[in-house]
Parts: sequence; structure tokens; C-alpha cells
Amino acid sequence: MASPANPPISSRKQPKQARSSDLVAAILEAAAQVLAKEGAARFTTARVAERAGVSVGSVYQYFPNKAAILFRLQSDEWRQTSAMLADTLADDGHPPLERLRRLVHGFIRSECDEADMRVALDDAAPLYRDAPEAREAKASGEQAFHTFMREALPKADDATRTMAVSLIVSTLSAVGKDFSSSPRDADAISAFSDAMADMFCAYLRSLPGAR
Repeated sequence: MASPANPPISSRKQPKQARSSDLVAAILEAAAQVLAKEGAARFTTARVAERAGVSVGSVYQYFPNKAAILFRLQSDEWRQTSAMLADTLADDGHPPLERLRRLVHGFIRSECDEADMRVALDDAAPLYRDAPEAREAKASGEQAFHTFMREALPKADDATRTMAVSLIVSTLSAVGKDFSSSPRDADAISAFSDAMADMFCAYLRSLPGAR
């Protein structure tokens, strides 16, 4: 028996005027508030429209269903995270391992700052996690790491670099999610980030092909 098709998650159309852009921004802001307050299970387009002060029809002009709204929130978060990764890892004003330390601090702090939203989006992930758009969004962040590893491990072979990227990315994601699941103060975040950065830096120094 064939699996049911995933609901479409792409936006219906892109806003072309300032007024339309403002409407989409208001819808997304309302969606974030509804998601944080109600959770993924009670998230509906009707609640988003009510919160935004617009009609449900106005929401449907841009988003075909709630999965599309949730995916837009998630993909915006992925883009922001990917931009942070790329900017930090590509900053050639600092040595590679210092960049990695800065990245770990920025990532863990971001995970803690946005923990409630991330938990809600994780609950909604089955609606879109297997979609091509989702895979493409995630791949962009990993590409920044592959570029970085060519500089951090200039003499390593491709298999070693690929393994290093996989280990660091998967550990950052899993451990960051776990650590941010409880409230943390700034000192705890800094200490934890330092310890994780120490671990990653020691690992990279141990690999053949390190500087």
C-alpha cells in the first residue's frame, strides 16, 4: 500500500510589495507565538490568523496549510543558523581552532536562547522532515563545515575530513539539544561551551593531517 503523500510545504507565493511582506511577517510572528504557547499539537492556521488579526484566507494566500507555516519557521531558523556557521567558520582573521571555539559558544548560546521554539518545531518535524526542501536547508550548514575542514586539516584525506564533519555536526546538534532542555545561566552556558570546544579541538589536533 502506497504511503500518503506529504502535504505541500512550499509557500504559495512570495510577497512582492512592502504591504504583502508586512503581512507575511505578521503571520510568521503570530505563528511563532502560537507555537510557543500552544505547542505543535494545537497549532492551527485558524489560531495563527486570529493571533495575527487577519482572515484565514489571508494566511492561505501565502501558506497552503499549517505544515507550510511550520516549515517556514523551521527553514528561517536553519538559514539563520547556517549563516552563523558560515560567517564564523570563514572568518580568516582568526586561526581555525579559535573559529571553532567561537562557533561552539555561539551555537550553544543560540540553542539555549531559543529552546522553547526548537522543542515545538521538533514536535512538528514529522510534517516536513523528509521533504526535499528540508534536506536542502540542512545541507547548506554542513557545507560550511566541509570548507572549514579543508583549512583546519589541510593534509588529511577526504574520508578523515568527512568523518570529522559528521562527528562535530551530530554532536553539536544532539548535545546542544539535550543541554538546552533545562534552563541555564550565562556562566553554565560558557563553561559547557568551553568544555565542548576543548573536546573538539583536541580531537582535531589528534587527526592525521592537522596543522
